[in-house]
Amino acid sequence: MCDICVMKSVKDRMLSRRSFFRAGAVAGAGAVLGAGLPKPAMAASHGSGVVDMTHTYDESFPTYFGVPGISYDKGADFAKDGFNLYSLTVNEHTGTHVDAPLHFSADGHSVDEIPVDSLVCPLVKVDIAARAAEDADTMVTPDDLKAWIAAHGDIPEGACVAMDSGWTARLGTDGFRNADGDGVMHFPGFHVEAAQMLVEETGARAIATDTLSLDPGNSATFDAHYAWLPTNRYGIENIANLGNVPASGATLIVGAPKHARGTGGPARIFAMV
Repeated sequence: MCDICVMKSVKDRMLSRRSFFRAGAVAGAGAVLGAGLPKPAMAASHGSGVVDMTHTYDESFPTYFGVPGISYDKGADFAKDGFNLYSLTVNEHTGTHVDAPLHFSADGHSVDEIPVDSLVCPLVKVDIAARAAEDADTMVTPDDLKAWIAAHGDIPEGACVAMDSGWTARLGTDGFRNADGDGVMHFPGFHVEAAQMLVEETGARAIATDTLSLDPGNSATFDAHYAWLPTNRYGIENIANLGNVPASGATLIVGAPKHARGTGGPARIFAMV
């Protein structure tokens, strides 16, 4: 067969395949539009779905120390190289991220050593938003945990206990770090006694905050960090969208990074509700 004939044959087959897939896509879209529209509403009414608990971050995302947590070095550009590629320099504790036990201990689990079965966990949401609106230095206390237990039952084994202070609404403003004239930050966190109660009286494996730290912003001693992380439990900071999940019944999926010797790292986190 001549070269021209081969090229024509290939071209005809490509056009045929494109027509097939185009027709299939149209038919599929019609099926979705015709039969699938009620399904999202039905799913919502039954409380089922996936909630993204992760903030998008770049150089402008606030960090505990106030300096950019990520920088980009473009190593390849599509116009010149035919593909795009960045080299990233990332502080482990940037954006929505995990605090590994090693972050506040001499020999605790590094982020790659966190047991995978603890990264899928029941979500317990403790709502202190009304109090935080009046007092930026407020904390999750044992009384808050007892109130949650009274309303919802025991804290599930392996749970992540998350503080919802409503702080996400401040993101994009100076009020997120909320530093005063002396540079002291003011935002909610866990009281050390709440962390201790969770260690001693429950099987919780993680705690999470919607702020920059597990401890309140004005802490200089990081008591909650030291009470929690050295027990080989982990933390999550800057968790997003807690207002879109229930107080109990959701399951958290923590996509922790797996770099060796890591003290933590940015994570992609979902809630199944």
